Amino acid sequence: MRLAWYLGLGAVVVGLTGCAAWRPSAPTVADSSWAQASQVPRATGPWRVHAMPGKTPGTVTPVWFEGREALSVHVPVALSLVRQPTRVPPEALRSVRFSWWVPQLIEGADLTDRDQADTPVRLVLAFDGDRSRLSAKQQMMSELSRSLTGEELPYAMLMYVWSNQAPLESIIHSRRTDRIRKLVVDSGSTQLGRWRDHWRDIRADFERAYGEPPGALIGVGVMSDTDNTQTDHRVWYGPVRLD
Repeated sequence: MRLAWYLGLGAVVVGLTGCAAWRPSAPTVADSSWAQASQVPRATGPWRVHAMPGKTPGTVTPVWFEGREALSVHVPVALSLVRQPTRVPPEALRSVRFSWWVPQLIEGADLTDRDQADTPVRLVLAFDGDRSRLSAKQQMMSELSRSLTGEELPYAMLMYVWSNQAPLESIIHSRRTDRIRKLVVDSGSTQLGRWRDHWRDIRADFERAYGEPPGALIGVGVMSDTDNTQTDHRVWYGPVRLD
């Protein structure tokens, strides 16, 4: 069996060769204009760039791009994650606003294929929940995460993604763990090379993806990855705001 650690306040993805925990690097975006323009209520820490052992990190640079504060993210056969921990109770969950600029799609990427599941942009939400509902395997993984990193796995993760070919508003279950589900908010090439602005109802989207109400929101992140497809891409993220 192998274990590869993913995101959030202890998120994880199952694989087959060993384990590697997310560890925070220097907070290169913590005091940037992009971080200040982003608004995550009840944040329990700053926006930080995270690196994953065994993965080549991307380059994250706060910039002014096409009329707004942005994060320029370069992923040359790499994976880049920027996250902020928070604690928003279920009754306070409303909407999230985010934007991204993608110049081109990742050739060969397919979010339904575990070996080609790259995407240039993701907005990631991590949630707590009723852990008694988890399977024995998922609970075992969570306990292993706690012993190795001091953090439990999130109960669930919801990712907003740009897909090469999946239909808009479709929900893709991760091939690695059922606790990650991806909601397609952009698809295909017709909207490339421009800012794409999104406003999403967090509660409604979570309920549609998981068939149950969300628990507390415990983390927000943006992630780009090209390591599976061995490609080189640059994208831009606008500020992230929770209403």
